[in-house]
Amino acid sequence: MNTGGKIVTGIVSVLLLALAVFVYFKFFFVYSEGTNEGDINYFQREGFVFKTYEGKMIQTGYNSHNTSATIQSNEFKFSVVDEHVAEQIDSNSSRQIKLHWKRYLGTLPWRGNSQYVVDSIISVRQAAPQMEEGLLEMPLPMEN
Repeated sequence: MNTGGKIVTGIVSVLLLALAVFVYFKFFFVYSEGTNEGDINYFQREGFVFKTYEGKMIQTGYNSHNTSATIQSNEFKFSVVDEHVAEQIDSNSSRQIKLHWKRYLGTLPWRGNSQYVVDSIISVRQAAPQMEEGLLEMPLPMEN
C-alpha cells in the first residue's frame, strides 16, 4: 500500500471512530437518571412501524416564582420500552405513581418519542381526592 492509501485509510478510520463515538453518546449513553411522581394523564401504545408506549404525567405543586403561591401543574412526557412496566402503569393509572427514568440525548424509533425512558415503578399510592374546578368547600359561619 502506498503512502496516499495509508493516509486515506487513516482518515476513514478516524471518521468511522468519531461517528461511532457520536452515535453512542447521542443514542445509548444515559445522560441522567431520576424519579418523577404524579398522576398519569394519558398512557397509550402508538406508532406506525414501531409500536411504543407513550405517556404523560401531571405533577402538581406550588409555583415558587409567583408571590401569590398559586397551584401549578408540570407535565412529564415519557416513553416505556418494557411491556411489563407498561402493563403496571396502565393498571395503576388512577393512582399516584412514582416512576424511575433514564434520559438519553436522542430518541430512537423503537425506544419511543421521548428522551425520558421509564424503566421501573418505584411506588404506587392512592391518588388524592379531586375537587371540582372552582368549588372549594368551606365551613359556613355559625349564627349566634
